[in-house]
Amino acid sequence: MYQSIKKSWDKTKNLLLSGFIVAFVLLVAVVYKSDEKITKKSEIIGNFKETTDLKIFKKFLLDQIKSPFINLNYEIKKGDTILKILKKYKVQNSDIEKIIIQYKKYGKSNRLLVGNTIDITIKENPSTNKNSIVKFSVPITKSTTISIIKDEENKIVSKKIITKLYNKKILSENIIKDNLYSSAIDTNITPDIIIEFARIFGFEIDFQRDIRKNDYFKILYEKYFDESGDYIKSGSILYAHMSVNGREISLYKFGNDKGYGYFDINGKSVEKALMKTPINGARLSSPFGMRKHPILGFNKKHTGTDFAAKEGTPIMASGSGTITRAKWCGGGGNCIKIKHNSTYETIYAHMKNFAKGMKVGKKVKQGQIIGYVGSTGMSTGPHLHYEVLINGKKVNSQKLKLPSGKVLKDNERQLFEIHRIKTDVLIAEMIAKKN
Repeated sequence: MYQSIKKSWDKTKNLLLSGFIVAFVLLVAVVYKSDEKITKKSEIIGNFKETTDLKIFKKFLLDQIKSPFINLNYEIKKGDTILKILKKYKVQNSDIEKIIIQYKKYGKSNRLLVGNTIDITIKENPSTNKNSIVKFSVPITKSTTISIIKDEENKIVSKKIITKLYNKKILSENIIKDNLYSSAIDTNITPDIIIEFARIFGFEIDFQRDIRKNDYFKILYEKYFDESGDYIKSGSILYAHMSVNGREISLYKFGNDKGYGYFDINGKSVEKALMKTPINGARLSSPFGMRKHPILGFNKKHTGTDFAAKEGTPIMASGSGTITRAKWCGGGGNCIKIKHNSTYETIYAHMKNFAKGMKVGKKVKQGQIIGYVGSTGMSTGPHLHYEVLINGKKVNSQKLKLPSGKVLKDNERQLFEIHRIKTDVLIAEMIAKKN
């Protein structure tokens, strides 16, 4: 709102200035032409300067183009509070209260860092002699600033701006007692990392059927903190390992941030066209094939796979592609259809609701959350009905053989081996420190 108001005022100000300059030139011309006794232009201007006319005109001109916005860079002094500072600049009480409420989300309003500079923009209201706030931006640490502004709806809102983050590598491991999600939560792994872990292994493991009690996982991933040590966000998974039903699978992140993948110890990409299951923490409740329909009561071919899960459980896109349907689908309730390429399409039905931004034409990435488990349409309970289509024909997703990703060769393979060894050494050192 601040930027749009300022742009509008700058435009108005320029028009006023241009108008007054033209008026001034015309005034000089009229005086010059009408006074026959004065023959030189310099004499006219000289006489004009000697009078108070020019001073009065200049004052009038400045009064007209003066901006109602005041920009301040206020240096915090000992004993300063938000209330004290804004009272000094005659900011109206209602705005001060809202500023303090927003600031209290991040710190105490009577504890400002002495010496830091607050960026303040206020708007003068001569009629009330009370000013309103447009912007209040205050640093709370060397790398964190709290920006409080009045938005386009005239509401005062705030956000934390982080200028520098500190990266820390975290190694977590656990034995699976119930399911992957709960076992990972027990080790304080953030939900977004768990979802990414499930996405990576979703190419190799069916989380509903392959996992057994006492299977094991290990994850090396990044976390970002501010300078106060407060957690801000998770980064990437650098290494992921699972011991599942007698199988040992280790995967390494390889490549740069713009283009990377996950590769096994032989340099083979784990990623395939589609994930085996697009949901974590669910159980297979109804397979593909003939069955007695739970609502209609007669035998009918079930053209998908049902995964029972708690309402609200996130549903992932099993492959990258473009959404071609995102609407109410009758008996399928809220459903989404994704076209992955010229061969593969997938359908996700009975959703409680869609994830934000999901609509026809939206491009989604493999593993991206597209909606949440529900029981809409013809459904007896919360579950995901998942379909895979190959060239328009519905097939059994659980028996689908998908092509593997690329295999690293030559120089890429050599670089990967160096990277893999460094990662293994780092993990060994972190384990040794723990013990």
